[in-house]
Amino acid sequence: MAEVINMPRLSDTMEEGTVAKWLKKVGDKIEEGDILAEIETDKATMEFESFHEGTLLHIGIAEGDGAPVDSLLAIIGEDGEDISSLLAGGTAPAATEEASAVEAVAESAPAATPAAAPAAIPEGVEIVKMPRLSDTMEEGTVASWLKKVGDTVEEGDILAEIETDKATMEFESFYSGTLLHIGIQEGESAPVDEVLAVIGPEGTDVNAVLSAPAGAPAAESAPVVEKAPAATPATQEATIQAAPSQNGRILASPLAKKIASDKGINLADVAGSGDHGRIVKRDVENYQPSAKPAPAAEKVEAPVATAPIVPIPVVVGEESQEEVKNSSMRKAITKHLGASKFSAPHFYLTIEVDMDNAKASRAQINNLPDTKVSFNDMVLKACAMALKKHPQVNTTWTDEATIYKHHIHMGVAVAVDEGLVVPVIKFADQLSLTQLGASVKDLAGRARSKKIKPDEMEGSTFTVSNLGMFGILEFTSIINKPNSAILSVGAIVEKPVVKNGEIVVGSTMKVTLACDHRTVDGAVGAQFLQTLRAYLENPVTMLA
Repeated sequence: MAEVINMPRLSDTMEEGTVAKWLKKVGDKIEEGDILAEIETDKATMEFESFHEGTLLHIGIAEGDGAPVDSLLAIIGEDGEDISSLLAGGTAPAATEEASAVEAVAESAPAATPAAAPAAIPEGVEIVKMPRLSDTMEEGTVASWLKKVGDTVEEGDILAEIETDKATMEFESFYSGTLLHIGIQEGESAPVDEVLAVIGPEGTDVNAVLSAPAGAPAAESAPVVEKAPAATPATQEATIQAAPSQNGRILASPLAKKIASDKGINLADVAGSGDHGRIVKRDVENYQPSAKPAPAAEKVEAPVATAPIVPIPVVVGEESQEEVKNSSMRKAITKHLGASKFSAPHFYLTIEVDMDNAKASRAQINNLPDTKVSFNDMVLKACAMALKKHPQVNTTWTDEATIYKHHIHMGVAVAVDEGLVVPVIKFADQLSLTQLGASVKDLAGRARSKKIKPDEMEGSTFTVSNLGMFGILEFTSIINKPNSAILSVGAIVEKPVVKNGEIVVGSTMKVTLACDHRTVDGAVGAQFLQTLRAYLENPVTMLA
């Protein structure tokens, strides 16, 4: 009996998911516990295991495509089993299954329905639509096309780079054939499910395809598999040299790009071992740089050669400007932050904290074996303890009531390449300084490598944002809904201070509390900051 696998709900807020990668293909044998696919939400990419055994008979959502929770993801059953009724209606009754079978026979016999035949999509032709690459994506922008009309496309080739509200992502082809039509030009935006491209046999009448009504796609037939090996040698040759594509772009996974950037590795020097020459994580990690004195010399000599080219000491120029379209990601950030800023009446309270004792205490703690504590860890601990004494700050506003949270889940703002994420340390008040530090390091590292789980970024009751490591002295943050407050932490600076009536050199740090005035009044926020300062200026009280 065939089993229908639906798009899983991988978090309590997930409404849609995107298939980042299929690890099995139609016809493969599946064992219980096998990883079927990697499912991507707006928060993380997670492996999805099979709970059934059999043969993978159908894939309902192609790689890179998004679909709502409970949409048909795949069908697993016995080899050769008839699944036409499941494709037509899933759990339809027997009468519906019989009707679906009749429809399937009618589709397979065009001679019996001559009137509908001209409108059908020819076999082997695939209409590629704008994919839903995140659960909040409503439209996408084609940042660049890596193929042009007339090019031969193999399954797995990168067709285009598509910009969503979250990031710019590579979009792979799931079909082989010729690129017959491009429906959305570079720089243009279109809603999800708009026609992005048409792929099929060379010489196909594209106008007839575009005018045909939407119908069931052609079966995943052998020609797709047979064509792939024919183009593989050329692709492998490009892989060995890590050659860029037509527009000079190097194929590499996002994680490989991130690791290369962190390590200062030029991807042009790395040979890719992934599909179609793509550079993957292992290629960057195993890369061994070689000395290249000549290029270095060229880089040094180039500015020297151009420096003397200054014609006359007269300011001559032409006014110019460039219009750059707002990315989908920036639009989403604007929408989210605007909703928080303009729905919650913010006010801000700033204090300056004497950090001399904190510096001395941290030095003593870090002298202990296998112990490492940061100032940020001390701030998090102090906040958690202060929230216990001021529960009004640990609340959420609703139109009906104010919800007091008796648990303390600390959100920590972490900057990533695509923007900003907020991992959550659960029950932060129950953790020691060293445990807090280890938790922050683990969560932040997995957030930057996109390995963090969705539920690890949910449920915060208070948030801390620290820009002190960037030398920022003082700033304000927008409250992370549904929290009632967020603490902005500045840098520790040495400056003249007055102690015991004398001017001496001291270390101070400014922190700013942004409060939602619907739940936190000025006096409540001020009392919270006084308690926070007492803990930070006397760290021994946090160890009791």
